[in-house]
This record gives sequence, C-alpha cells and structure tokens, in this order.
Amino acid sequence: MQLNATRAWNRFYAPGTPVDIEPVTGSLVDLLDERCAQWADRDAVSFFGATVTYRSLGERVARVANGLRELGVQAGDRVALIMPNAPQHVIAFYAVLRLGATVVEHNPLYTRDELEVQFRDHGATVVIAWDKVVATLQSLPADVGLRTIVAVDITRAMPLGTRIALRLPVQKARESRDKLTTRTTGTIPFTRLERSAPIPSTHPRPTQSDIACLQYTSGTTGTPKGAMISHENLWANARQGAAWMPDFTRGEGSIYGLLPMFHSFGLLLSVIYSVETGSRAVLFPTFDPELVSRAAKRFPPTFVPAVPPMFDRLARVARDGQLDLSGVVYAISGAMTLTPAVVKRWEDLAGSMLNEGYGLTETSPVALANPFTDTRKIGAIGIPFPSTDIRVVDPSEPTREVAQGEAGELLISGPQVFQGYWNRPEETAATLLEGGWLRTGDLVVQDEGGFVTVVDRKKELIITGGFNVSPSEVERVVNGVPGVAESAVVGIPRGGGAEVVTVAVILEPGATFDEDAAREAAREHLAEYKRPSTYLVWEELPKSLIGKVLRRRVRDTLLADRSAVRAAAAEEE
Repeated sequence: MQLNATRAWNRFYAPGTPVDIEPVTGSLVDLLDERCAQWADRDAVSFFGATVTYRSLGERVARVANGLRELGVQAGDRVALIMPNAPQHVIAFYAVLRLGATVVEHNPLYTRDELEVQFRDHGATVVIAWDKVVATLQSLPADVGLRTIVAVDITRAMPLGTRIALRLPVQKARESRDKLTTRTTGTIPFTRLERSAPIPSTHPRPTQSDIACLQYTSGTTGTPKGAMISHENLWANARQGAAWMPDFTRGEGSIYGLLPMFHSFGLLLSVIYSVETGSRAVLFPTFDPELVSRAAKRFPPTFVPAVPPMFDRLARVARDGQLDLSGVVYAISGAMTLTPAVVKRWEDLAGSMLNEGYGLTETSPVALANPFTDTRKIGAIGIPFPSTDIRVVDPSEPTREVAQGEAGELLISGPQVFQGYWNRPEETAATLLEGGWLRTGDLVVQDEGGFVTVVDRKKELIITGGFNVSPSEVERVVNGVPGVAESAVVGIPRGGGAEVVTVAVILEPGATFDEDAAREAAREHLAEYKRPSTYLVWEELPKSLIGKVLRRRVRDTLLADRSAVRAAAAEEE
C-alpha cells in the first residue's frame, strides 16, 4: 500500500524523467499545428523514400479536412479509416480530428461480416479506405448507412519506381470480388479531397476532452467494443513516452512505423508520439525485413517500437550484415512477453537497450515500462509511467489491495485511461471503477521495488484440480526446452469443470521435439498440477497482426479436433 501511495518506484526512472508530465491543455490538432510551425521544413513522414515535411503535412491536413466538411462531416461524427500504414493514413487521421469528428480505425484484413458488425455499432456514414477494400465496403447492406467511400491509392505516395514492387499480404485475405453483391455507394478519390481549399482558420476546433478515436478491442471481457479515447488521453500518453526516453532528441531521428496504425500501439507511436517529438515517421505498409533494410540505408532507425517476433527477425537480418542497428537509441517491445534470448540477440547488435512495456487499448495504450537504466528487469513489464498510479487488488474484491508479492488484478489510474466503451454503459461501469481506476483483467505480482510481472489474463487461467494455472508461467518453462521456438498453453475441458493443461509447441528450424526433456523441465520447475499432460507439435500458432499468440484460437482449434480432446483426456487419466 505504501509503495503505491508514494510512487517509490520513481527512484528507478532514467535521469531526466519526471514523476509527472505537464498536463495537456489542448487537442491533437493544436499539437500538430505547433509542430508544423516549429519544424516546418523537417520531414514528418517517409514512405519508400518519399518524404512529407511538417509544412506539407499541415497543409494537406487542412485541405482534406475541408473536403470532408464539404462531404457533410461535422463535429461528433464518426469517420472510419481502413488503410495500411501510409502518409494518407496520417493525413486522414488529423483531418478528421480538425473537424471535431472521431476517427474509427479498422483492420484492412477484416471480412465483410466483421466490418458490418462494427459499422452497425459506430454508425459512420463516411469511410476513407484503401482502394483494395472498396469492393468489400460496397457490398455492405444498405441499412448499414454508409453513404460515401473515399478511395485511397497508397501507391501515389511512393516514388515512381516503387509502385509495382509492393506486394501486400492483405490481398491474400480479401474476399473474392465476384462473390460480393455490390450496391451503389458514392465513391470518390482521396486526391479530390487533397485538392480542396484549406479549411478556414475560424472553423471550430476540438477540445482536449473530445473523443479523438474509437479503437475496437476485446477489452477486458472478451467482447469486441469501441474504446473511446480522447485527445487528452493520446497526447498525454505521447508526453509520457517522451518523458520515458529523455535521450531521444526532439526534432531529429527516425521512428520506424512497423506496427499497424489501426492498432493502438502503432497509432500512438507512428501518428502521435512522432509528432510530439518532431520526428520522422518511417512508415511500412507491411512488416518486411527487406523493406526495413532498404529504408535504413537512407534513414537509419533511431527508435524502434515493435513486438518480440519483429525484433527477433530484424536482429537475425542484422546479424547477417543486411541491417545496421548501431544508431538505435531506444527500442521498446509490447503485446507479449519479451524473452532474454531476444533481448540478447538484439542488444548484441544494436548496442542499446531493448525494453518491455505494457498497456491496453484502454490506456491509449502504454501504462508501464522497464526504465532505460541498469535497474530494468527483463521478464517484468516494468514500473508505472509518469503521472500513473497502480494498485494490485483481489480480483473478486477490487477495493482490497493484496499483499506485496501476492498475485492480484492490476488497476491503473492516469491521464491515459480511456473514457469508456461506445454505447456500452454497463461494460464501462464494470471496467472503470470509482475514481477512474481501470480494471485491466491482468493478474500481476509487484515486487518490493515496484516492478510488475504479469502472471496472466483472468479469463485465460486454467482450472485444474481446484487450482488456477497460469499459461504464461508454463510457457516460460516450455520455451526453455532446447529446440522450442515458442508455445501456447491452454486448458481443455475434461468434465466436472476441470481442465487438462495442454501445450502446442513450435520448433526451431531443423529441430526435433524432445518430449522427455520437456516433461523433465516441467517436473523441475512446476508444481504437479501445472505440468502439461499433452504436448502437440504444430507448424505455426495463430497470431494477431502484431504477432501476439491467440490462445483462445488455439483452444478453439483443439476443441474442434475431437481426437485431440480425447487424447488429452486419456493422457490425464
């Protein structure tokens, strides 16, 4: 209690990192205007070598905003964006905000049905979309209410010689156009908006409390819903990130936009933090180490935010001499546990720290991270950001804090905590407690220094023999077995409300699985009830677009395979 009340962890902050950030008093539109005036001639965005200066970015935002206004977009409206990373994505984002409207980000991989569910929820009538998904949008039922599609050709932002070289995996996942029943929807090119006159300076501007975007997330309860994130939430989180990395020089440097901007992690770093720090956002429409290597020859990376599989692949490319990481000042990983092996591989080549951070869409998204000092703790998610407080509580009684070192649910309070779920007051009330405390749904342990380690998600705990089993704890043991690249641990029902601990294993190239070694490691490091009963070798694990293993999908696959379920039950007996 005393530790969290006093923020004693701040003694581990890097020199120059404040305990609190300066409060946000304006909107993200004000932020962009400030940076466009301050660094007008510096690069804001790079895309396949083509650059956009801050002056040009501000001018194009003003024109597209006015074009949207002429289409009828008003303050408070929702405008959907469906694009890979590209300069037009950044421009569209700020143009929507300039009107006081709300951006709704969507994954370009979504199917027609997935888009229909979300469009019915948020009610956007205007969408700015990559031209490759326009046919899917045109197939949406008329009663969804979509009236205008602004089609974006992202190749127009590339240098002439690169237009035919781009191959996006999104195209493989799209539904065949001949299977769609199209309807008439007003469709115009994005270039038409860019030719509009600039929006009058007298046009009303948003405030810090206005909702900047809706980010759809499974949240803490597993049901997809729109998290309402304000201008203040996003700008505050960008300021927190800038405070966390004090050696990152403002007005200089290149931030690599490897993470998709429709994801909260990618949106913050490539669209908000880059502007906050006056940096160049080097954007990639898809993660491809070859593209990264090419970009690095002109604009060497200085800050790389990514996920562990990306860091691992880039480190291997650098090891082979195809990528120079020596200029990287900061690298921060999120979404999943960062292993010591990946950290060592990266740091041996980069010469700078790779640290893990933690957050949720509901925290805009970053709330904790390891400090960039020798006091960091690999395997932990770190300590709270400036202006951020946490509590570790009894999940069944969230007003009661647990003892230090005891596992409990993580609560977070700070200026980055979201405003609630769109049109879901009951779920908002269940997630945001009195005083603005966010229930994360993550079970953690906090040590005497304030460092936090995730035990697991509440809803992913395995119940066996009357005990709770943490999948992450078991995975750490399995992943340490020679030849194992990664694993996913899930519980398979066996009757009576109990579950069988089952693990799907992915092997290193050329390796064979030594099940005896895996079972011996489990006997050495895990209590009997935590030990896996069944080991299955898979070729790949289902993952999100940012590389996070989807345990729920692993479990669903196993449940659908009746023979696997029967085998698991037989092993247990």
